[in-house]
Amino acid sequence: MRTRALRHGLPLTEIGLGTAQLGNLFRETTEVEADESVETAWEGGIRYFDTAPHYGLGLSERRLGERLADRPRGEYVISTKVGRVLEASPATAHLRDDDGFDVPRDVVRRWDFSRDGVLRSVEDSLRRTGLDRFDILYLHDPDDHFEQASTEGIGALIELRDQGVVSAVGAGMNADAPLAELIRRADVDVVMCAGRYTLLDDSAAADLLPLARERGVGVVAAGVFNSGLLGAPRPPADATYDYRPASPEILARANAIADVAERYGVTLPDLAVAFALRHPAVVSVVLGARGRRQVAQNLDRAATPIPDDLWDELAATGLVASRHA
Repeated sequence: MRTRALRHGLPLTEIGLGTAQLGNLFRETTEVEADESVETAWEGGIRYFDTAPHYGLGLSERRLGERLADRPRGEYVISTKVGRVLEASPATAHLRDDDGFDVPRDVVRRWDFSRDGVLRSVEDSLRRTGLDRFDILYLHDPDDHFEQASTEGIGALIELRDQGVVSAVGAGMNADAPLAELIRRADVDVVMCAGRYTLLDDSAAADLLPLARERGVGVVAAGVFNSGLLGAPRPPADATYDYRPASPEILARANAIADVAERYGVTLPDLAVAFALRHPAVVSVVLGARGRRQVAQNLDRAATPIPDDLWDELAATGLVASRHA
């Protein structure tokens, strides 16, 4: 698989594996499915893996670390995130997590973007994964804590980078404007932008992507299926868009794009992956998946060539913006 390098040379495969599903996102992922996810990704050439303490209250980090333990450490890139410190909570251990993951609530998340919180989070993540270092560390969803995260929090990450503990630092968010502001404020290497550079929402192209390219900051695109709407050749009537029911207008636009795609022999998900990779600021597209079939399906989507005439037609009809530079 092709790679694209961050400014200091760290290579990311154009497709990365997002591992929220290893943390039992929405439902249980079996140990066999976790094995298959990482094995199929590796066999398909994926060498960039993303996780976070938030995903399954540490379960994703533990499972990913176990499955990378016998892989040559110099052959893959792994990122995790800071900002949610996990604390033991015996009093809630009989309950299930209430933030999207099917796991016991025997630990709870506590927001903390302080220097001490960041350092503790990294130490805990190293312990859970069994690794001696990470390649990328992101501030995770600092929306409501932006002032502290964009000063003290990113300062702690830059300190770790300067010490050689990590190769690259940045932030991951669902909003593009704060990521652009972080680039203006701090010496970051990479940002992960979820859902804001897709076939249906290219708002990141207005400011974030040009700024990132100008400053030499890599952009990892996540959420390119907009939480499911673009994940099937034809969106179902009850499809979600950004985790809410899709409006009739959004459904109609997605189906119109699918009409064009079908005439060229490709699918809506094929286009969704290729669209993000067309922008020169984007260094990788991270796709979440559960089990062999889903990972293999994503690999096939990424390998599907998209004719230039298709992009020209989408741009000419106004279904997809033509700007990608």
